[in-house]
Amino acid sequence: MRRLTAITAALLAVAAAGCGPTGSGSLGAGPTGEPPSPAVSAQTSPSPSAQPSSTPDGTSSTTVTIQTWFARSNRVVPTQRIRPATQATSRLALTELLAGPTSVEAGLGMSNAIPAETTFDVRGIADGVAIVSFSSGFFAGGKDIARLRRAQVVFTLTQFPSVRQVGFLMGGNPTGEPFGRADFADLLPQIVVMSPVIGQRVSSPITISGTADVREATVSVRLLDASGMEIATKFATATCGNGCRGDYSLQLPYSVPKKQPCTDQQGRLQVFQVSGEDGSRISIVEIPLTLVVCG
Repeated sequence: MRRLTAITAALLAVAAAGCGPTGSGSLGAGPTGEPPSPAVSAQTSPSPSAQPSSTPDGTSSTTVTIQTWFARSNRVVPTQRIRPATQATSRLALTELLAGPTSVEAGLGMSNAIPAETTFDVRGIADGVAIVSFSSGFFAGGKDIARLRRAQVVFTLTQFPSVRQVGFLMGGNPTGEPFGRADFADLLPQIVVMSPVIGQRVSSPITISGTADVREATVSVRLLDASGMEIATKFATATCGNGCRGDYSLQLPYSVPKKQPCTDQQGRLQVFQVSGEDGSRISIVEIPLTLVVCG
């Protein structure tokens, strides 16, 4: 870790003395479980911790599963990456964030508010505050887009237990006090799906989890097969609702007609709330999945 400059150290001291978690309800915990295998259903909140895995030639390797938060409809939404493990997980997370969404994610409306030419330097982490210096373009374009960019960074870095807030530097100078997730609570969509993630290969039952601020705290889900037929449906009650964001989690079993030979099938998971006015599905989050049919 680079030696902290006096101005960075001062910013850390201010943050430790005067800033702490604020707000009510849940803004989503950082990952705490095992990273998902591509052959099984995702577990709640995959871990940023290094995990052993096996390579095609049988040798051992270690990977890390991290969240990256992108923009969609002027809100921030999560996805994840599995990469070779490193001690510099904060730097890896920001590198993946700046790389932007995949083509599949982009096709579902995800984008990166952060300019492609942005550069950064993680100056240090102390007392729960990560200090990151960004090139000037990160802060350009007006306060709304700059705030959206900050939210992407804050949600991405606060997945790690060592980070509660992020302090931003431009040209080595602080741009203000550090920010935490509560500072950007209004930039979360009504329904956030943490698990499963776009394109994941899952088996029955699928573990579905996230946070939501919805009517009567009721989160509904349904699973569609490749033809668009509904093959499973269920609902869960979040820990808070009606103006308060709460956590939700449920397991959704499914079955599809087996084919010979046995092959996986494409499917779509929809997570939504039911309108109190006309009973229609609203706030829909759609996630393409590969459904394990056999085994």
